[in-house]
Amino acid sequence: MGKTQQWQGTGPQTAEEMIAEARKAFFVMFAFMVVLWVIQIANWSDHYHLDTQYGLIARQPGRLPEIFTAPLLHFSWAHIEGNSGPLFVFGFLAAYRGVIRFLWLTLIVALTSGFAVWLFQGADLQTVGASGMIFGYFGYVVLRGIFDRHLIDTLIGLVMAASFAYLVTVALPGTPGVSWLDHLGGLVGGIAGAWLLRDRGSRALVPSGSAIPERGGGTAAVVPAPAPEQRGKASGEGSDREDLHKELGDLGLL
Repeated sequence: MGKTQQWQGTGPQTAEEMIAEARKAFFVMFAFMVVLWVIQIANWSDHYHLDTQYGLIARQPGRLPEIFTAPLLHFSWAHIEGNSGPLFVFGFLAAYRGVIRFLWLTLIVALTSGFAVWLFQGADLQTVGASGMIFGYFGYVVLRGIFDRHLIDTLIGLVMAASFAYLVTVALPGTPGVSWLDHLGGLVGGIAGAWLLRDRGSRALVPSGSAIPERGGGTAAVVPAPAPEQRGKASGEGSDREDLHKELGDLGLL
C-alpha cells in the first residue's frame, strides 16, 4: 500500500539561536577591525615597512605565505578607512548565521584572492589590503540565501546586490592603483564559499505519519498526513509563504 509523502524542512534557526550567533558575529568582526587598526598604527609608525616585508608579490615562492598577511595591511590611512566600513558590514552579514562557517569562508576567500594575485599580477607590483575579503563576503552574502534556501537571507542578498552592485565595476581591469585580480579572486571565492558551505540539510523527504529520529536515539515527533485540500502544496506557493512567515516570526518581526 502506497504512502503519502511531504517535504519536511529542518526549519530556520530559532530567534534565540540567531541572536546568539549575531552577537558572536558582531564581536568577531569588532575584534577583527581592532586587529586591522592596531596593525595599521604599527605599520604607519614604522613608515609602512610592514607592507614591504609582508605584502604579496606575484610568482615568488618565498612570498606565498603573504597570501594570509597582505589582507591585514594597508598603504595609507585613506586605504584602511575606505575598507573598514564595507568590511565590517559584509563580514557581519556573512558571519551572523554561524561563526565557524564564516571562518571557513574567510580561509577560502583569502586563498582565492591571494592566488589570483600571486599567479597573474605583475611581478613588479606589491599588493596589500582587505578589499579582496570584502568582495568575497559580498559574493557570499548575495548568494547564500539562494543556496541555503533561506528566504530572509535571499532578501538580504537581493538588497545588498542592488545597493552595492557598483562594487563589481571595481573588479574590472583599468582602475589605476587597484588590484582588480584581488577583487575578482575574492568574489569568486565568496561565490564558491556560498556553494561549498551551503546548508545541505535544509530539507529532507520524510514519509507522512512516520517518526523522525533524533540524533541521540528515540523519536522527536510524528509527521501528520496532510489534509486532502493541502496535498500537493508542500513545495508550492503556500509552503513558501508559510516558511517566510515562520522565519519572520522567529526574528520577532511578526
